[in-house]
Amino acid sequence: MTTAPTLPTVAQALAQANAEGLARIDAQMLLLHVLGRPAGDRAWLLTHNTDALAPDAHTRFAQLCQRRTAGEPVAYLTGSKEFYGLTLAVDARVLDPRPDTETLVDWALEVLSPLPAPRVIDLGTGSGAIALALQQQRPTAQVTAVDASADALQVAQANATRLQLPVQFLHGHWLQGVTGTFDAIVSNPPYIASADPHLAALTHEPLQALASGADGLDDLRVIVAQSPNHLAPGGWLLLEHGWDQAEAVQALLRQSGFSQVQSRNDLAGVPRCTGGVWVT
Repeated sequence: MTTAPTLPTVAQALAQANAEGLARIDAQMLLLHVLGRPAGDRAWLLTHNTDALAPDAHTRFAQLCQRRTAGEPVAYLTGSKEFYGLTLAVDARVLDPRPDTETLVDWALEVLSPLPAPRVIDLGTGSGAIALALQQQRPTAQVTAVDASADALQVAQANATRLQLPVQFLHGHWLQGVTGTFDAIVSNPPYIASADPHLAALTHEPLQALASGADGLDDLRVIVAQSPNHLAPGGWLLLEHGWDQAEAVQALLRQSGFSQVQSRNDLAGVPRCTGGVWVT
């Protein structure tokens, strides 16, 4: 008589994934997804660590672990990402939202706080993360989001519909064709140099949302140049950038006539966002 194979437990499956080089948090997120549990329910895994995994669940988990080990973002594998308290649907059409980008949202909310109904535009919105977070935090704000990718706008609009947030979406390249003025322009544009070796590890994400010319500043230059014509007096331009680009972005803003130019640090204490106010 053939003995049925022993089914791995939750703990054994996670241990195997760790042994194969997968980060523990990634393995936990993927297993919760396979089991239909909420992404934040890691405590459940601890209390059920001796539960046996069904064969189909173990197979799905192993497949997802293999894809993650090959570099595919966890957010693409689970189809969602938490950002500023919102659960966003994400896939390979958009950049995987990073926690450090919440620094940009915090700063925008700060500069917009005195205004009863601020007008704000998010350039290169991708999944809609920044625009939707701002709209959720400031229901009276008039939030517009722009992206050059029609595919990305489909993702962002679907997120807005599901979250019931009234962001207006525009298809276009940065501020080209945009009318009106805003109290804040925010953007997390591409800022990686086209020859940067780190791009090799990001092949699953859209290249057009990552790379920006030889020094990584091409899109930042365009946005800085276009913004003065679209900012109300006292309006802010707030930009996310690379870990070593704060000084260069500050110089761009000063050269274009911005005042109060400054940078903010991300969660790791690295200068991640730079902004300035338009006063003329």
